[in-house]
Amino acid sequence: MKRSSSTIPFGYKLNEDNTLDAVPAELEALASIVPMVKDKSLSLREGSMYLTDLTGRSISHTGLKKIADKRTFG
Repeated sequence: MKRSSSTIPFGYKLNEDNTLDAVPAELEALASIVPMVKDKSLSLREGSMYLTDLTGRSISHTGLKKIADKRTFG
């Protein structure tokens, strides 16, 4: 994936050639949390704290909201 901004999206890491590589563990964790946030069984803050604890990579509640609003996970 080619970079389009200075921010590295959650679930991706910057490669040596300035492209983005997927991090499957982060994307899987995100895919499991977003549906719970959307159906309100987890708050955005709880979801972001859980993702941070699970993956070791921080994500804010507003960042999680942007992802949840944009994406649909199966």
